[in-house]
Order: sequence, then structure tokens, then C-alpha cells
Amino acid sequence: MNTPHIDINCDLGEGKSVADCERDATMMPFISRCNIACGGHAGNNTTMRLSVGHAKRNRLAIGAHPGYPDRENFGRISLAMERTALLASIREQIRALAGIAAEQQIELTHIKLHGALYNDAEADTQLAEDLVALIVREFPSLQILGLANAAMERAAQKFRQPFLREGFMDRRYLNDHQLSPRTQPGALIDDFDQCLDQVMALIHGSPFRSIDDELLLFHVDSICLHGDTPGAHSIARNLHQHLQLSGIQIRA
Repeated sequence: MNTPHIDINCDLGEGKSVADCERDATMMPFISRCNIACGGHAGNNTTMRLSVGHAKRNRLAIGAHPGYPDRENFGRISLAMERTALLASIREQIRALAGIAAEQQIELTHIKLHGALYNDAEADTQLAEDLVALIVREFPSLQILGLANAAMERAAQKFRQPFLREGFMDRRYLNDHQLSPRTQPGALIDDFDQCLDQVMALIHGSPFRSIDDELLLFHVDSICLHGDTPGAHSIARNLHQHLQLSGIQIRA
């Protein structure tokens, strides 16, 4: 019998200093995959280099976390960029991190879009396909980590690019399996026990409740743990402990 397992991913390297990277490193023993900001919405050569080094020592799967090149708004606002310019920025962001990883004899394993670009790609089929086409052409070895049941997954299937279905422990879902907008009352789950219930449902493919109290049923490959959530370190440690006690391995 196969041992139950789940991948836990976290967006890291989004600070500016050595201290920020050291703080990120305290999360790493409790996760299996990290998505490192690569100079678009956040991150610089120092944070990328330190983040890759810490992730290597913790034996994590390391991926690129590109977003809109908008540091002022942390990539959380949609930019009306010309498509060619946007794709060029994403390409250069990934190349920057890949080059730093190569210095440390590490290969990137995946890519996860950040913030507004993550959301925009799920709302725009053509944008999703353009981004996946870029990855297939320029970075064919990278898996795509993205929202389960949405446009990036369908685009990856179209281009036959490996895709990791991402679920969220601290966000409510709509009846169509999409995430509830953060502006919707009740969209964020701040009770740890409720987060755990949703994690276990997503791991086992068992029913859980939508924001409208409808039963949902689907499975994911990876659970996102937000590194900038207040108390993120304690959440990561408690989740790790609970999964271990439940006989569930955390691995990429």
C-alpha cells in the first residue's frame, strides 16, 4: 500500500534583506517545495542566492515565482502590459533565478505565477495559453504549479506540459471549484482547525464545504501555505506535526 503523501509549497524570497531570508528559512523544515521571487514583484540577486542556498540545504523542490514587474504594488495589481513585453519579463525573471540556481548546482523544478498575474491567467484563456507556450518553448523541464480546475491547468493539458494542481488551506472555494475572491466575506479561513479540515479533504479527495455550503469534491497535488500570513511559522509547524501524526508524508 502506498503511503499517503502531499506536497506543501510556500512563496518565499519576497523580502529585501538577509534577515528576511533567514526568517524564510525557518519555514523550510516544514514544507517540501518553495517558489522563489525572481526580481519582478520582489526579490533581488542577494535574496535569490540566499533563498536557493537555504532551500538546497533543506532539500526542497525549488521553483520560480515570477509576476508582474511592479515592485511598488508587490505584483498585486493587474498591469495593462503589451503581451510581448510581459512574456519577455517573465522569461527574464525565470532565467535570473535559473542562473543563480545553476551557480549552486541546482536545477529549478517548477514555476508558479505570483499575485495578480496568477489570477489574471486563470481568468483569461489566451493569457494562460501564451504563458504555457512560453514555458514549453523556453523552459520545457519545468512543471507548472497552478490552481486546480482552472485555465492554466487546461492550457497545460493542451500543450501536454506537466501540471501540479494547487489547493489552498486558508481560502474558501466557490461552487465551481474556483477560489472565492478575497473581497467576499468569509473568503479567508482564519481558524486553524478549519484549515486542517480542508487540507485533509483536499489530500484524500473527500467532500468539503464551499463558501455557499455546497459539497465540493476534488483532489490536489500541492497545498499552498502562505509565508506572509501572520503566524505562518507556527501554522507550518502545526500542519507538519498534524500530518505526521496522521501518517501523511510531506514530499514534493
